[in-house]
Amino acid sequence: MTEEQSILVIDDEKINLKIISDMLNDDVVVMLAKSGEQGIRKAIEYQPDLILLDVVMPEMDGFETMARLRHDARTSAIPVIFITALNDSSHEEKALLMGASDYIQKPLHTNIVQARVRLHLQLAKQRKMLEKLANIDPLTSLANRRKYQDVLEQEWQRAIAHQACLSLLVIDIDNFKQYNDCYGHATGDKVLQQVATVLANQLVDKGLVARYGGEEFVVLLPDHSQEESIEVARRCMQGVEALNLAYSHEDFSGKVTVSVGGATKSPSQKCRSEDFFNAADDMLGLAKKSGKNKILWDLPSNLHAVVE
Repeated sequence: MTEEQSILVIDDEKINLKIISDMLNDDVVVMLAKSGEQGIRKAIEYQPDLILLDVVMPEMDGFETMARLRHDARTSAIPVIFITALNDSSHEEKALLMGASDYIQKPLHTNIVQARVRLHLQLAKQRKMLEKLANIDPLTSLANRRKYQDVLEQEWQRAIAHQACLSLLVIDIDNFKQYNDCYGHATGDKVLQQVATVLANQLVDKGLVARYGGEEFVVLLPDHSQEESIEVARRCMQGVEALNLAYSHEDFSGKVTVSVGGATKSPSQKCRSEDFFNAADDMLGLAKKSGKNKILWDLPSNLHAVVE
């Protein structure tokens, strides 16, 4: 089932809102706003695929509305088509210089409006597809390292603003090099895919699982306490063990397991998100050195807890 696209129409005249809505609502979800202020609020809340914006409006005209949309990270990428009765090329130039995708003059002709809207919705769909592909690891279909870093920064700032906690798991497949040596990289890739599915299935509520690189994964858990996050880590370990991926390599035999390093922080302006990752990664390194297939958790004052 394809996701239905949406359009936000911002115009102070009710008759214009109705005309445009009637032209478009057979193909897309149409939302209406009767002022620039209301339009900005709806754009932030509903994240439409396209905005149709009237130029001449009282209090806040289309140009000021456009400027505010462009200066807010939540709405800056939404394409905007200006609609106006003004027959002035300087206004069209100004709109395009501000970043408008198109400019339609009144009186509105249904076939023209529909054609231009259809074009910009198709471009919006292609842009979202490219953005999604740029943030996905092609082997496991998890988020990639770039996406993880973007989300980490967003959640870090959100946690600072709301004085919330944030937890991170750094997970590595044990003895993965030996497994690849024994069975080849194609079989190793299948293991990565299976482990990725197990990790993704453990997140029943909000969080992010990403492939950090090689056989290493990260699980970001906003608003999760240390105890809640350790329980997620346990489920991850148990889920991987339940795959029963046994192997033998020279004088060593066993089954695929993972080691986990974890950290829980209440972010502040005094600490960096990089240090947060390093704390969890250091715990992973200790877990690997001390026997693997275990969870180690970062504690204050350079201490750590052996969980498993």
